Amino acid sequence: MSGSRTSGRTRRFLALVRKESLQAIRDPSTVLIAFVLPLILLFLFGYGVSLDTTRTRVGLVLEETTPLTENLAASFQASRYFSVTSSRDRRDFEEDLVNGDIRGILVIPANFTADFAAGHQPRIQVIVDGSEPNTASFVQNYARGTVANWERQRQALVASALPSISVEQRFWFNPELTSRYFLVPGSIAIVMTLVGTLLTSLVVAREWERGTMEAMMATPVTAIELLVGKIFPYFVLGLAAMTLCVLLAVLLFGVPFRGSVLALYALSAAFLVPALGQGLLISAATRNQFLASQLALISAFLPAFLLSGFLFEIDSMPTAIQWITYLVPARYLIPSLQTVFLAGDIWPMFLQSIAIMLLIGAVFFAAAARNTRKRIG
Repeated sequence: MSGSRTSGRTRRFLALVRKESLQAIRDPSTVLIAFVLPLILLFLFGYGVSLDTTRTRVGLVLEETTPLTENLAASFQASRYFSVTSSRDRRDFEEDLVNGDIRGILVIPANFTADFAAGHQPRIQVIVDGSEPNTASFVQNYARGTVANWERQRQALVASALPSISVEQRFWFNPELTSRYFLVPGSIAIVMTLVGTLLTSLVVAREWERGTMEAMMATPVTAIELLVGKIFPYFVLGLAAMTLCVLLAVLLFGVPFRGSVLALYALSAAFLVPALGQGLLISAATRNQFLASQLALISAFLPAFLLSGFLFEIDSMPTAIQWITYLVPARYLIPSLQTVFLAGDIWPMFLQSIAIMLLIGAVFFAAAARNTRKRIG
C-alpha cells in the first residue's frame, strides 16, 4: 500500500515538473530573463564597469623649469597610473577640474629646487575633486608614491648615500589587480539572484492571478510537492544561466578559473535554494506579478548588489548595515565564486557558505509553504 502511495506521489511530482518545464519553454519572458538578461548584465559588468585605476587624467603645473623639476615631471609622465598634461600656470587646469575633464592638479612650486638644494623638505601641491573620494584618494596616494620612488632613484645616484630598503610588492591571485577578474564572478551571483528570485516570483504570481494555483492545490498534490515541483525547472534554468555566464567569463573575458567544477556547481546550487525560496515567498504573499517584481528587485537584487561586498566593502559600512548583510545570501556566494575563479578550492570556506545559504533557503521555503496553506485555507 505504501509502495503504491509513493509511486503515486512520484507520478504526480514528475507530471508537475513536466507541466512547469513545458510552460517555461513556451513563455518568451522566461527565456528573456533566464538567458538574454544575464548576457546583458555580464557584458555591462565585463566591459562597462571598471575599477582599474590606470591612466587617470591629471594636470601637471611646473612653476619653474629646472633640470630637477623636469626630472620629477618626467617621473609623473612615465607613470602608468597617470595621463599627464603639462602647463606653467595652475589656472589653465581649474576649469578642466571643475568640468571633470581631469581628476587632479599636481603643482611643482617655484621654490622646489631652492628648498631641495638647501636641504629642506620640498613640497608638492595636489589638488583633487573631493566630490569623488575614491578617485581623489587614488590621485593623492599615487602622487605621493611617484615622488617617493623619484627620491629613491636620486638617492641611488649619490655614491655617498646609505643603502635604502627596497620594497617588492607581490599581489596573489590577481597580480595585475584587474577589476574584471573579480567583477565578472561577482556579476554571476547578481545574475543568479535575478534568475532565481525574479523569475520564480513572476511565474508563480501569474498562476495566482489566473486562478490555476488554487485549482492545482485542490488536487491531491501537497503544498510541498507543488512548491518543489514548480521551482525545479527554474532551478535547472538557474544552473544553465550560470553555466553560460561562466563560459563567457572564461572564454570571452579571460577570467582565470582555478577551482573545480564540483565546487562551482555546489555553491551555485546552494545559492539557488534561498533565491528560489524567496521568489516563492514573494509570489505567495502578493499574488500579483507587478508587485512581485517590485518586491523581488527591492528585497533580492538591491541587497545582492549593494550589501554583498560586490562593489562596496562590507567592513566600511556602518555596524548596523554590516549585521544586515549576514541575511543576504549573495554575501556568501560572491566571495566564494571569486575564490573558485582566482584562488582555487578552499572547501572549509565553501562548506560554511553552503550551510548558511541552505539555512536561509530553508527559512524561505518554510515561510512560503506556510503562506501558501493560509492562502488556500
